[in-house]
Amino acid sequence: MDKELLRKVILEYQDVITQIQLVERPFVFEEQGNYVFVGVRQAGKSYLLYQQAKHLLGIGHNVEEILYVNFDDERVSDMQKDELDLILQAHRTLSECQPILFLDEIQNIDGWEHFARRLVNQKYRVYITGSNAKMLSRDIATVLGGRFWLQNVFTYSFQEYLVANGIQLGKNWQSSRQSAAVDRAFNAYFYFGGFPELTSVVDKRAWLNSIFKKILFSDVIVRNGIRNEEALRMTVRRLADCVKQPTSYNRICNLVKSTGVSSNVQSIIDFVKYLRESCLIFSLENYASKFVEKETVKKHYFIDNGLLNIFLSDPETSLLENLCAIHLYKKYGEEVYFYNKEIEVDFYVPEARLAIQSCFKLGEAETTKREVQALEKLDKLYDLQQLMVISRDTEQTFTLKNGKSVNVVPIWKWLLED
Repeated sequence: MDKELLRKVILEYQDVITQIQLVERPFVFEEQGNYVFVGVRQAGKSYLLYQQAKHLLGIGHNVEEILYVNFDDERVSDMQKDELDLILQAHRTLSECQPILFLDEIQNIDGWEHFARRLVNQKYRVYITGSNAKMLSRDIATVLGGRFWLQNVFTYSFQEYLVANGIQLGKNWQSSRQSAAVDRAFNAYFYFGGFPELTSVVDKRAWLNSIFKKILFSDVIVRNGIRNEEALRMTVRRLADCVKQPTSYNRICNLVKSTGVSSNVQSIIDFVKYLRESCLIFSLENYASKFVEKETVKKHYFIDNGLLNIFLSDPETSLLENLCAIHLYKKYGEEVYFYNKEIEVDFYVPEARLAIQSCFKLGEAETTKREVQALEKLDKLYDLQQLMVISRDTEQTFTLKNGKSVNVVPIWKWLLED
């Protein structure tokens, strides 16, 4: 790696940071904290780095202190771990001050965590991003030795999406002209998701197809040396088709093979693991299952509605449940389950004593009865505090025999108020 090239890269990114205009995300950095941010590509991890860099400049730090390197930049993308120190050496030729390091998309450099630990041991301030969930693993955390805050980054929440589109909600917005603007914004958010860059893109579907291909190729196929690409692509399609259903690896394998594509169960297990590591999907376990079934039969959701929607022709019910899953996963992480043992409940969060059903349209009395009764039965088992049905537009309340309420809430309202 050429040290002169690294000097040029450092200077270029210093210029970018001083000039970039940002829509700030609601994230509060610990003043002396070092961070590892992980999330799907284009979720806004780089923006958080830019946001913090600009904040530091705003409170008196000099731009010469900012050492930002994006390892997706083709000029440095083939760096090896034993070359990482050249970044510091290149900065020393530009300034005598100790740099604050911003290392973007560093996950493809095996052993990066040892370099990161040495930096904080030497009292550098460090901010790191990556598009691989392994960066949040116990092994990585052990190497980093508690010296970093490990943080998931997701695409925009609906509240952030409104702000990014210039919609600031007033106190009585639901009875004002803003109501129509919020409804239009939610419709776009529901179908095309919350990738920050999408707010300025006209052909959103084409952009989503492009980012999906980038994730699949760079973060799954190349990183894991996958040869049977057709089986992988078909696995993603089948996961999209089954997004509302508990699905075993055997079933996914059979669905893939039914299209004429050769595969086997172990390959499917590996594919799902790689897709999770790329932050493209996340999985929920059945709270009522025994250990083996917990591991083999799960519900798999996409990390953003836009990515799911590119695979669906009749998407509404799947998108509603997927968006509920995203919101709960952001809030509760691995503590979100579904429940399926004589009772079927879409989402159960034991620590919050919360149960939720997802139902796009509560039009028929039989549908309403089914959703409410499932919640009532689960409440008898676990004495729940919150029982909810999330719908597209319906809002009403049902009172159970024990006096508890089941609140039916439109999803846009739940996302803004929860």
